[in-house]
Amino acid sequence: MKESKTTIHDIARALQIDSSTVSRALNNSPRVTQKTKDKILAKAEELGYQRNVLASNLRKNVTYTIGVVVPRISRHFFSSAIQGIEETAYQAGYNVIICQSLEQLEREKKIVETLLANRVDGVLMSISMETLDYDHLQTLKGSNIPLVFFDRHCDLPGNSNVLIDDFKGGFDATQHLIDKGCKNIVHFSGPQVLEIYRKRFEGYKAALEKNGIVFRNDLVFTSRLMEQEGSECAKKIISENMDVDGIFSANDVAAIGAMKYLKQHGVNIPDDIAIVGFSNEPVSRVIEPSLTTIDQPGFEIGKAAVNLLLEQINDKSLITKGKSVVLESNLIPRSSSNKS
Repeated sequence: MKESKTTIHDIARALQIDSSTVSRALNNSPRVTQKTKDKILAKAEELGYQRNVLASNLRKNVTYTIGVVVPRISRHFFSSAIQGIEETAYQAGYNVIICQSLEQLEREKKIVETLLANRVDGVLMSISMETLDYDHLQTLKGSNIPLVFFDRHCDLPGNSNVLIDDFKGGFDATQHLIDKGCKNIVHFSGPQVLEIYRKRFEGYKAALEKNGIVFRNDLVFTSRLMEQEGSECAKKIISENMDVDGIFSANDVAAIGAMKYLKQHGVNIPDDIAIVGFSNEPVSRVIEPSLTTIDQPGFEIGKAAVNLLLEQINDKSLITKGKSVVLESNLIPRSSSNKS
């Protein structure tokens, strides 16, 4: 037989006092003397009593829980952001539920339903590549649940976001290649429905324009930016004998896929084709040659996102007002762009 948990009624019977007195003592009520509190706490410990924190919090209409939705936990940026989120949330007395959409809209919708059912106090989200329908996000807002986007966000009125300057990152990456002598620069872009990839693409075009280089649409390859897709883009460059001397990839993963393929087919990196990625994945430091990239400070983004969310949890009137926090992006030059 499974042992039943000790209740306040068990403590009350053992001490021959009212259960209401036990409840007040366990909640540190000033209506109970310290002597009685000490006696009740000692008996509670002796009997192995554990408070039902969830039930207590629900009575107060709070759960001290934050839901976090990311596309993939395996990506270094998101794992770093989660570290910042968990550390900051823990210091504020909150637990974190971490979910991943795996870039699937339907999965993301079900996650939101689950978080609502679990009565989280707020949600931090980086949307999937498939998220074009925002009804599930409107449901969160309609339930008066604070929602803060980080990294990937969507165009909803009154949104709150924590981002890096993706336009500047795209501009700096392309300008760096131009400074190294590149004139025919391919851009590996992500889905343009996501603003982060639109901004990086706009930064790429702005750098070309500033330097008098004509933008060519045939040099823009759009994909989901997986490693295999980076490899396929590199295959196209070689098979079509394209005149390319630089690649700016909107993430490191596709850049690394391209780099591996190009090396296997005798292309010298960076002398033949210089490459710059985006996100500063750990592997970018150790791959040969090491990958020049734009750093995304995931830990700091996670911390800032929690702080913004807590502002809204503590003052629900801020939910509809919207606020954006933009962090700097920084170029990290490495061997993949260091033309001799």
